[in-house]
Amino acid sequence: MTCAARHVTAIVLENVPLAERTFRIRLAAPQVAATMRPGQFLMLRLPGRTDPLLGRPFALYDTVLNDAGECVALDVVYLVLGKMTRPLSELQAGDAIEVLGPLGNGFLPIPPAKSVWMIAGGIGQTPFLATTRWLRGTRGYAGDAPRQLAEQVEFFYGVRSASFAAGVADFAAAGATVSLASDDGSIGHHGRVTELLPNDRRPDAILTCGPEPMLKAVARWALERGIPCQVSLETPMACGVGICFSCVTKVQLPQSGWDYKRVCVEGPIFSADSLFWET
Repeated sequence: MTCAARHVTAIVLENVPLAERTFRIRLAAPQVAATMRPGQFLMLRLPGRTDPLLGRPFALYDTVLNDAGECVALDVVYLVLGKMTRPLSELQAGDAIEVLGPLGNGFLPIPPAKSVWMIAGGIGQTPFLATTRWLRGTRGYAGDAPRQLAEQVEFFYGVRSASFAAGVADFAAAGATVSLASDDGSIGHHGRVTELLPNDRRPDAILTCGPEPMLKAVARWALERGIPCQVSLETPMACGVGICFSCVTKVQLPQSGWDYKRVCVEGPIFSADSLFWET
């Protein structure tokens, strides 16, 4: 069950670099953190600014617990690109920021599995730390008790170069087996992340997030082998709550043809076989 979104003003606890132009910001927003699930997102807005006027969507990296096991904060990882993320990277501990969340549907429950693969490209790794802990059963989210869903979690992560590989140690510490690929060969496999996928074995499920060409390739790979695949879309958004319809994506209809669904409300997670992939 998805909890209602809350609009709160959060205090920045820390804002630290993880990789080239990549930061992790920790926000004291316990009411939001306690209701978030892996795969959901937040809208963040810098108070007192009109450019950008609207908030921007950011995936949950993970929630933060105190010694009593209570959610006290949440982490977001972001890449510095434009008008929102540049000033976001300049925030210091004690600064305030507006938070709206949780938003979206989050990753859909999967039957207990022997093996789950998570496949990410670029900044698409951000939803997968909380997801790893959820699958491994080391953390519960949104009030649910921890429950192991996968015996093994493998994380395939592609970046343009070694300097952009963010949070690799976090994923390994959370219990994922990490395999890396880079466009320039400076870390891991020299080539696309999809070239890392073994052909001699199959997972029970695949979760993926990243650039659209990578998502298409992963979805095709999974569908050809009959493997359930959930896709987390990185569609640009404006309102984040389904009012403006600026983030629609094409989905297949049961009989034939296609229709639009809002990524911010009906997504951002979709089954790969429900999406209408442009050729």
